[in-house]
Amino acid sequence: MQIIKTKEELRRVVDTCKSGRKTIGLVPTMGALHEGHASLVRRAVSENNVCVVSVFVNPTQFNNKEDLALYPRDLQRDAELLASLGTHFVFAPSPEEMYTAEEVNRTFAFDFGGLDKVMEGKMRPGHFNGVVQVVSRLFYLVRPDRAYFGEKDFQQLAIIRFMVDRSALAGTFGNLRIVGCPIVREASGLALSSRNERLNEEEKATAVAISRTLKDSLNWAKTQTVKEVKKMVTDTINSVEGLETEYYEIVDKTTLLPTDTFDNAIGCVTVYCGKVRLIDNIQY
Repeated sequence: MQIIKTKEELRRVVDTCKSGRKTIGLVPTMGALHEGHASLVRRAVSENNVCVVSVFVNPTQFNNKEDLALYPRDLQRDAELLASLGTHFVFAPSPEEMYTAEEVNRTFAFDFGGLDKVMEGKMRPGHFNGVVQVVSRLFYLVRPDRAYFGEKDFQQLAIIRFMVDRSALAGTFGNLRIVGCPIVREASGLALSSRNERLNEEEKATAVAISRTLKDSLNWAKTQTVKEVKKMVTDTINSVEGLETEYYEIVDKTTLLPTDTFDNAIGCVTVYCGKVRLIDNIQY
């Protein structure tokens, strides 16, 4: 496995792969890798000739500087895991390699078709501008045939698919296919996340109530309305000491707009466990 630090070196590697007609699978990450990331990498390795994993804590998608500073980083540990999974190349650039000073300080403009006005986009203004900025740049650099994302970040996945679909007419990213992969959970049911590293054992035990409540809501949805289920989920989570719901929305999986039916619906939740912000979802 080769660790690449510069865009120029990455271009040379990609050119060689493309000239050899090798398919490339890309897994964009911000490091602090866990089994959820590993599941994406295994799939990328199995479905492509070459697997490229990016490890880059993207500063432009953080609207909270403290959150950026506290985000866990351990490239050596990540590289050891990626090597064991059969990764061919790790792209681990510095912020200065990815962006000019002007780019870091200027909001990346993109028409999200309204997908950024709800849930995470509403709570974290500019977050998805930064996501699209870095992901589109990675797509230009790696020119992958497939790119793999976890369904835990469902709104992010929907926005990336929207970006690629909008670009398809111009052939910007070739015939790139976006592959969504199921949420990976701990045995307790807690959705795996790099942020879980910031939870102590007591907080981890408390946070299990999030996934447990979402699972219970599948049964509630059989007899209750969308409005009633939203209230039941929010009230149940908030009744647990140490948890505070920021939002729970039941939306259409395609448009991300609020819906009053459970057909094609997904419930997306963000909860603070202490100072750690956790997200999860359930498909109805």
